[in-house]
Amino acid sequence: MVETGGGRLHQRRGAVAFVAANKALLAAAWVVGFALVFLWQSASMSFGSAGAGGAAGGGFLRLLSAPPPPPRPAPRLRPTAYNLTDFGAVGDGRAVNTEAFERAVETIAALAERGGGQLNVPPGRWLTAPFNLTSHMTLFLAEGAEILGITDEKYWPLMPALPSYGYGRERKGPRFGSLIHGQNLKDVVITGHNGSINGQGEVWWMKHRRRILNNTRPPLVQLMWSKDIIIANITLRNSPFWHLHPYDCTNVTVSNVTILSPVSGAPNTDGIDPDSSQDVLIENCYISVGDDAIAIKSGWDQYGIAYGRPSSNISIRNVNARSLVSAGISIGSEMSGGVANVTVENVRIWESRRGVRIKTATGRGGYIRNISYRNITFDNVRAGIVIKVDYNEHADDGYDRTAFPDITSISFKGIHGRGVRVPVRAHGSDVIPIRDISFQDMSVGISYKKKHIFQCSYVEGRVVRPVFPKPCENLDIYDEQGQLVKRAVALNSTELDYDI
Repeated sequence: MVETGGGRLHQRRGAVAFVAANKALLAAAWVVGFALVFLWQSASMSFGSAGAGGAAGGGFLRLLSAPPPPPRPAPRLRPTAYNLTDFGAVGDGRAVNTEAFERAVETIAALAERGGGQLNVPPGRWLTAPFNLTSHMTLFLAEGAEILGITDEKYWPLMPALPSYGYGRERKGPRFGSLIHGQNLKDVVITGHNGSINGQGEVWWMKHRRRILNNTRPPLVQLMWSKDIIIANITLRNSPFWHLHPYDCTNVTVSNVTILSPVSGAPNTDGIDPDSSQDVLIENCYISVGDDAIAIKSGWDQYGIAYGRPSSNISIRNVNARSLVSAGISIGSEMSGGVANVTVENVRIWESRRGVRIKTATGRGGYIRNISYRNITFDNVRAGIVIKVDYNEHADDGYDRTAFPDITSISFKGIHGRGVRVPVRAHGSDVIPIRDISFQDMSVGISYKKKHIFQCSYVEGRVVRPVFPKPCENLDIYDEQGQLVKRAVALNSTELDYDI
């Protein structure tokens, strides 16, 4: 009996020692066991377990091996909807689907009197040459859908130069048409579950650098002389040239759009360029590209003056923009038809050469007026605010040397940031002065300690405190109550400390 009791005591001590030596292992085993019980119970609830323990076990196995959920179905936004595959398309990234897109658009065009139609592009890589849209059409890109522009330029049609430019923007003569195009349309929607349109621009950028293209490169999406346009919830990437170009359009909304291209080595890949367009809203967009993120235009020199169609009533808000080689938000330089009534608010511009810029020159003519910037944040930007009137790039030598643009009523309020080398560089000239410019509530942390970091010449306007850094003396200074503190001193030196 004593031996037996001693044996039991020895066994108990051995068990205690085992537990003490393997606490981590036992804890892990307990966690795994608890998780397995939880999953088994979940599977039983999902697949049924009453009187069917085997079925519950089968449900557990099905749960572990379940395939990923199917893609979200496309909502029906038109009375009639089609899938691109209905027209024989193959989304393998190799088959060319131009005919499928064309047949789909032709089918939808026949439905114009019945509310139009919707073309759903399912997940896949859909290679195509350029194609046209039609009125009363919705192009819907599913999650995982990517429309790819074919890289061989022989498949890209040539089109006449834009009438307000006179020539192709880069080469005289015809220009390449856009991948997705439309003219004289009404009620067009391009949207989706963040599917993408990819111009595969690398080949075009290389040919441009080597100067082996005979015509101006194509935009990615261009709609001309059209109205009631919505572009939302998609991604545009790697355009050969400008990404989105509404030309002489009315009532355009661009919302929740991501636009991406390399920030260097992708020349002239502007994000969104409203051109001679009215009633435009750009909101909730993320843009990181190889040129201006957004550039408002209205024609080039004498051709833009003759065309006479301004860009006006434009709102840009809630945008994140990056442009390592150019500017976050630009006006010009092609602005010969005029630019007016523009509001830019709640915009963050980061890691860019310039924050917001107005650029023009003698010969442009036209006007830039009633432009308001509010609540703008600069984050590591070389120059925050730039106004430049010697951007001497012309369509040809026939421009009018007496066509001086008028720059009036430009306001900046709530301008903040950090890591900015030059907060303001506003240089007019004796023939193109900058009138009625104002700065209010401005505080920009600077990264450059040179004397002239708030540069002005041929500028008339005012500063309403607080404004940091110290503004140039060309501007009247007012306190927070609107009382004049100091009159401006006309200092019109155009000394530059460095290239902006």
